[in-house]
Amino acid sequence: MVWEVLQDALDRRVKATGTECLDILDTGGGTGNFAVPAARLGHRVTVVDPSPNALFALERRAAEAGVADRVRGVQGDIHGLFDVVERGGYDAVLCHGVLEYVDDPAEGVRNAVAALRPGGALSLLAAGLGGAVLARALAGHFNEARQALTDPAGRWGTGDPVPRRFTAEQLTEAVTAAGVEVGAVHGVRVFADLVPGVLVDTEPGALDALLRLEAAAAELPAFRSVATQLHVLGEKRG
Repeated sequence: MVWEVLQDALDRRVKATGTECLDILDTGGGTGNFAVPAARLGHRVTVVDPSPNALFALERRAAEAGVADRVRGVQGDIHGLFDVVERGGYDAVLCHGVLEYVDDPAEGVRNAVAALRPGGALSLLAAGLGGAVLARALAGHFNEARQALTDPAGRWGTGDPVPRRFTAEQLTEAVTAAGVEVGAVHGVRVFADLVPGVLVDTEPGALDALLRLEAAAAELPAFRSVATQLHVLGEKRG
């Protein structure tokens, strides 16, 4: 679903700029889950990631997909972003799975927006608080669910592998303060992480039905508030 929403945003940017080849920055892009498909559309993609192993895998993946000439990997992170890439040089910036792990999420958002050209698209994907609270409660870990609900970082305990989680309001406030006009907010994996895998694997047509259900619920506030991840899409104000 995130890819479909992002592809629509890229198509709109192509029409707005009159160019078929956009400059895209993927911060924390790792092995290229989004970068390689974007390059297949004909766009130039720069991936910034702190892991040399991930960048090596990205290079191999891009070569196998036949888009090595349109994908560039650079070692770095969101806080030192402009040590390795150009400020204000991109038509779209992806910031997926990054804010959970940085020391200053607000600075991370500001840097992502600063890398955009006016009118450029920001795609932000981060861990959702509500999904963690619901998952812990349904697993019978009620104290951990309450801990996540009241903890400033949204963590359910010292064993929590995710350093920080967000509400939709926190993410939209951060991107708005950084100069982005929010276009849409989606809940990602509203149901998928709660449904037993055996049901999806054995029931004919269950996976397609689950995907349709996810898509139908993604933009409804009541459901996105309990999603495992939150996706914010917007455009940088001119």
